[in-house]
Amino acid sequence: MLEVSGITQIFGGVTALEQVSFSITKGDITGVIGPNGAGKTTLFNIITGIYRQTAGTVFLEGRDVSGFPPEKLARLAMVRTFQNIELFSGMTVLENVMVGMHTKSSSGLLACALKMPWSISEERRIRAGAMKWLEFTGMAELADTTAGNLPFGKGRLLEIARALAVEPRIMLMDEPAAGLNSQETLGLAVLIKQIRDLGVTVVLVEHDMELVMDICDRIVVLNLGRKLAEGTPREIQESHEVIAAYLGDDD
Repeated sequence: MLEVSGITQIFGGVTALEQVSFSITKGDITGVIGPNGAGKTTLFNIITGIYRQTAGTVFLEGRDVSGFPPEKLARLAMVRTFQNIELFSGMTVLENVMVGMHTKSSSGLLACALKMPWSISEERRIRAGAMKWLEFTGMAELADTTAGNLPFGKGRLLEIARALAVEPRIMLMDEPAAGLNSQETLGLAVLIKQIRDLGVTVVLVEHDMELVMDICDRIVVLNLGRKLAEGTPREIQESHEVIAAYLGDDD
């Protein structure tokens, strides 16, 4: 589904990522973990077109998408969420999700301004589609609430609902459990599995190891900008290299 090959990122004289390579299997939930400063978010920013890598290639379903901007990747059904929630705070919850359906819209500015019949019909379809995703994430009752007034956990769910509105085939989540309490994290775990059951491949950067070990099929470990290990949750838990990276090496 997704492959990164030899990804290297240098900022000035600092190497943030060095020759990172791995592949993501369609239909899996894959975790990308590592200590702070390992290069996890930098890698996500490269995959999703926010950064242009110094070297290496990103393949989406066998297609070289290196350097594609985020909006083009969204049209190819790859979306992401952010560590810091990015919402349109002055818009309602429903309107935020409707924005996520922009790739399904064909009406231009003039048609919308003149309220042409096909534009009105399309608006109704987009509104109904957005409500479907709010229901899926348990946010339907908050549809008319201003997004800026949501508690943090609900804001996280709204960002996920908006990403789902693109109808992605692959979703990258950057620390989705950050700032959530234990009950919200349990609900998030269920939601991510439900997203996978829709046929969406999920890749997440996460520091909550209990969540990662519970829901992930495979895990990639980064440390100091390099891939340290890759395997099943059990294999990662038993890896001496991973334990040393997190806890230090007694030797």
